[in-house]
Amino acid sequence: MTATLFGLLGALLAGIGLFGLLVRTEALLRILAFNLLGGGIFLVFGAVARRGAGAGFAADPVPQAIILTGIVVAFAATTLAVALVVRIATDGDAGPGVGAGDAEAIAAGGVGGIAAGGAARPDATGAP
Repeated sequence: MTATLFGLLGALLAGIGLFGLLVRTEALLRILAFNLLGGGIFLVFGAVARRGAGAGFAADPVPQAIILTGIVVAFAATTLAVALVVRIATDGDAGPGVGAGDAEAIAAGGVGGIAAGGAARPDATGAP
């Protein structure tokens, strides 16, 4: 009963995460939705491993190790994703949300202080 409940809650969590990943457009909310999806998958995987141990078999430590490794990797990926979002938000990006100052820097041949030829400019405005 407990493993079934954990499996159903994990599937619900994964469904909420998938819905948020498909519907949301904000970067931080998509990262949060991706974490919900991953958490649900980890919970379902743990419930499946627990059902095998509950059927009279010896508990297998491999699924537990895989879940723990997945959680660590998901934390590292989340940290990297949030750092990239913060960096893009502070530096500006060349995507659809380019501000007026960023558009001028792109038109001048460089973004973020890097000239079109790859040499760093002394200032980030794009002025020679």
